[in-house]
Amino acid sequence: MQVFNTPQKVIITCNKRLSPYLQQEVKALGFSIKRAFSTGVEINASINDCITLNLNLYCASQVLYAIGSFIANDANQLYSEIKKIAWEELIDFNGYFSVTSTVNNETITTPLFANLKVKDAVVDRIKEKKGVRPNSGSELNKAVVHLFWQENKADLYLDTSGETLAKHGYRKHPGKAPMLEALASGVLFATEWDEKSPFINPMCGSGTLAIEAALHATNRKPGLFRMNYAFMHFLGYDEQVFFAARRKLKEQIVKPVDLKIIASDISQEAVEIAKANAKTAGVDQLITFETCDFEQTMVPPPSGVIVFNPEYGERLGVHTKLEQTYKRMGDFMKQSCKGYKGFVFTGNPDLAKKIGLQTYKRVEFYNGKLDCRLLSYELYDGSRRSIPEHD
Repeated sequence: MQVFNTPQKVIITCNKRLSPYLQQEVKALGFSIKRAFSTGVEINASINDCITLNLNLYCASQVLYAIGSFIANDANQLYSEIKKIAWEELIDFNGYFSVTSTVNNETITTPLFANLKVKDAVVDRIKEKKGVRPNSGSELNKAVVHLFWQENKADLYLDTSGETLAKHGYRKHPGKAPMLEALASGVLFATEWDEKSPFINPMCGSGTLAIEAALHATNRKPGLFRMNYAFMHFLGYDEQVFFAARRKLKEQIVKPVDLKIIASDISQEAVEIAKANAKTAGVDQLITFETCDFEQTMVPPPSGVIVFNPEYGERLGVHTKLEQTYKRMGDFMKQSCKGYKGFVFTGNPDLAKKIGLQTYKRVEFYNGKLDCRLLSYELYDGSRRSIPEHD
């Protein structure tokens, strides 16, 4: 199987509601999108193309290369169909692989059983052809096979990513309730920040939004922080293709002039964590960190983008204090951020009402399973007629 050079159906997955931003990224890399859906896109690509995708995408989770599609009514039929595939040409008999799956079939009560059937079919086929059984387990650090089985239709993929791409690899210190890197990138795309004007992130926590802003502004891609992907563990992998793609990542880094990214937090511990993460990402020199209440955050004139990611008050008993915080955020944006575009990312619509500013736009996101909104405010200098709300 010449999978590394043969274009085939490829599904690039992402977290729910990140698809519009993933589409932007995939198109910018020169790929045509055949189909887009709420958790990803479909394109045609070889595994060598998948190397480029894995290294460059900010919003993606997995890059899946299709190798088979068939009808399977039950686990036995699934096993026999999977065993027909020439696995000995894909996975080294001395190697290691793991299986992941998304299953909705009435005969299967747990995806682990489906995973076991896939593993057995692969191992039995390679044993028959090569006389040796490859190892398998749950670690996603070598070759990965993915099963997507809905009712009686099964699709089989080589997962070229392995560990999720949604974590960008620089965050060694997560801090308290951190925002996933891929989500932070989606939020940045949604703000339509020009990557030149100031970017202000009060309540920065572990610094993810500010760090992603610095990565975007300097064109540093997530592939710079990672040296192991599942595509490296399939037969036919040419490391020269990977190293050429990685060299390109380094060559395309830009050095913006007079870029101002300011991140503040009232917690000294949070700021230290954010600094450490920024250093790992190689952007600590580009971010000004401040330990202060958000109202003391420096806001350089005349315009820019300011993004708050406050607590949502999921725990009981914190609402009264947070109501005051949200009101202060609104006052601060109104009084100190004139000329800026203001954004608040929150999972609490009741608290959002306390901000007291006219919402210009609402963009839907999920933070984990929590339904969230990125609320935007145009902070005009002087009076301005009210703007209708958009849902």
